[in-house]
Amino acid sequence: MTTRRQLIQGAIGAAYLTQAASGKASQPTTKPNFVVPAHACDCHTHIYGDPVQYPLWPGRSYTPEVATPAEMAALHRTLRIERVVIVTPSVYGTDNSATLAGLKARGQTGRGIAVIDDKTTEDELDRLHRAGFRGIRLNLANSGQNDPAQGRKRLEGAIARVAPRGWHIQMFTNLAVISGLADVVRASAVPIVFDHFGGAQLTAGTSQAGFDVLASLLQSGRAYVKISLAGANTALARDAKPLAEALIAANPQRILWGTDWPHPDSAPRPGRQATDVAPFNTVDDGAILNQLPLWAPDARVRKQILADNPERLYAF
Repeated sequence: MTTRRQLIQGAIGAAYLTQAASGKASQPTTKPNFVVPAHACDCHTHIYGDPVQYPLWPGRSYTPEVATPAEMAALHRTLRIERVVIVTPSVYGTDNSATLAGLKARGQTGRGIAVIDDKTTEDELDRLHRAGFRGIRLNLANSGQNDPAQGRKRLEGAIARVAPRGWHIQMFTNLAVISGLADVVRASAVPIVFDHFGGAQLTAGTSQAGFDVLASLLQSGRAYVKISLAGANTALARDAKPLAEALIAANPQRILWGTDWPHPDSAPRPGRQATDVAPFNTVDDGAILNQLPLWAPDARVRKQILADNPERLYAF
């Protein structure tokens, strides 16, 4: 028998899907113009499921459209990429169910990054590990936590939590926060991964404050950086070339690449409420991928970035 709650959830989900139906996650229109190495990995993606089955967190800052594992598979067929890392996005809070569904669809070629809190049990972490999760994410950017002291406290707590199981910590933050907790990163018992160029401004060049600290953390070997472009386009990817070159030169063994598919628009917009469906950004991921040979002309370095480094960090 259908309950009143199920009827309400169904009505909410139908309204959500009706609003989101006009848009889909973008697919690449450009194919790779270089030889993508075997076992290449897209190290930064998200799955956004049917909100009836995968309810969104009430405290979220934006509401995405739906992006399915089948759409992600189509993306990677075009890009000639075998492996993927699926990251639980902020809109789900600490519910990793949609990411779990993505990993189930992907099988042995998928790994996951979870979001947890103090209520997450060790049994739950064991379950996530068996399903293919290999780290947790601290999202300081979407939550507006730009105080280095607060970031330090969260990072130290996260290190203590994941160190016994050999996971790593992925952080979405900015260069100022990274500079404020660089000593914690250097002393960390687990690898630290910084999303999206460490939050550097893509058009500001290598002289921007804090970029030298990010490069030095790469050199230390304790940190990784994803040269992934959150919400970017091909023009911004070209602007990012000096940053990408500098980071790769600092330590090519600690560089990861990712699409950020399906390119959620999480930025605040005038007049848009957190519960309004935010259309995905339209990005040609093939054109973005084709910037990599310009950033890393050596095919051996590209293999490190696309295949070897992810294989080591995510234990494929």
